[in-house]
Amino acid sequence: MRDYAIISIDDVENSAEAFGLAPDLDARFASKDLGCENAGLSFQKLAPGFRIPFGHAHPEQEELYVIVKGDGRVKLDDDVKAVRERDVIRIGAGVKHAIETGANGLELIAFGAPGPLRGDAEMVQGWWVDEGAA
Repeated sequence: MRDYAIISIDDVENSAEAFGLAPDLDARFASKDLGCENAGLSFQKLAPGFRIPFGHAHPEQEELYVIVKGDGRVKLDDDVKAVRERDVIRIGAGVKHAIETGANGLELIAFGAPGPLRGDAEMVQGWWVDEGAA
């Protein structure tokens, strides 16, 4: 038996709806749909001027974010960095992070840890509380 999967990200449930974050956030965590055991993949589309309302960190796995469209800022522990289309962000294990969008919104693909819905992430509500969204 071959071990692979092909899915459409559009067929993956938008988890943001269950948490009251839609329509500002479309978050599709595809690990389960793909049958991943030790890896994760998500597609996230954020509305203009939206900040993820929580920070999170994975204790053992790193993540990669590929900005496929738009721009914004990412908070990595105490640092805030501008990001734009085609940037790739590596987030080390244990680094608390969150993202916000600029005026055009932002789309990203995240690779790495299985994801916050699998219980492997430390979630911190209201963690990024500076001057407001970009």
